[in-house]
Amino acid sequence: MWALVTGASSGIGSEFTEQLARDGYDIILVARDEARLNERAEYLSNSFNVSCEVLVADLSDRSQIRTIEERLARGGVEFLVNNAGFGINKRFANSDIERESENLEVLVSAVMRLTHAALPFMREVRKGYIINVSSVAGWIAGGTYSASKSWVTVFSEYLSVDCATDGISVTALAPGFTHTEFHQRGKMNMSGLPKWLWLESTDVVAHAIKAVRSGTALSIPGRQYRLLYLLMRHLPRGLVRRAGIGVRQRQR
Repeated sequence: MWALVTGASSGIGSEFTEQLARDGYDIILVARDEARLNERAEYLSNSFNVSCEVLVADLSDRSQIRTIEERLARGGVEFLVNNAGFGINKRFANSDIERESENLEVLVSAVMRLTHAALPFMREVRKGYIINVSSVAGWIAGGTYSASKSWVTVFSEYLSVDCATDGISVTALAPGFTHTEFHQRGKMNMSGLPKWLWLESTDVVAHAIKAVRSGTALSIPGRQYRLLYLLMRHLPRGLVRRAGIGVRQRQR
């Protein structure tokens, strides 16, 4: 059986490919960097004796999203991980609107369309797992990235109930700050962040896989972030909004 992972060339996505390959899944790797995808596919094949497919796609481009939809429509994918994403480290008023639109395409449209494309096969075989990578940023007011991640969480929570009768488990993964290339690519200044807030991608992915297999709708790795989640639900919303703006400003 196949697992398809977007954003598979690095970070959390790369770790998903390894842990799923270790579990015996053949892996479809999706990202923009063909060289890194091929390198990753070779490593997985040699290390875990699994088959790999490489699909080079920029998920900000609707026509390239369609290529991945077509692969999912052919069937065989039991495990889908919507992980691809990027951040924009600017105020919305100062940002390039085309870049903002690309971000929305990757973080929202691609997640929705690939999930929709994967469901018919999963419903037919009455078994499937979908992990949509959200973020703790979805709990605060932090620009379009936060808004998109909030959508991912609510969408996944809805599907976790709606698809349960079809034998399909859907989980939103909401990690906090995780050691990957994400912040460097986004040119974000993370030097002032306390060490205790950082997570490791191996732990984040293991927590998510365990959650989706147990039918848990929301995976929040790290005790510190589970506590933060509870606080966010009870603190005055005005305070949460100001805190979110403060975090964004420190990253610039």
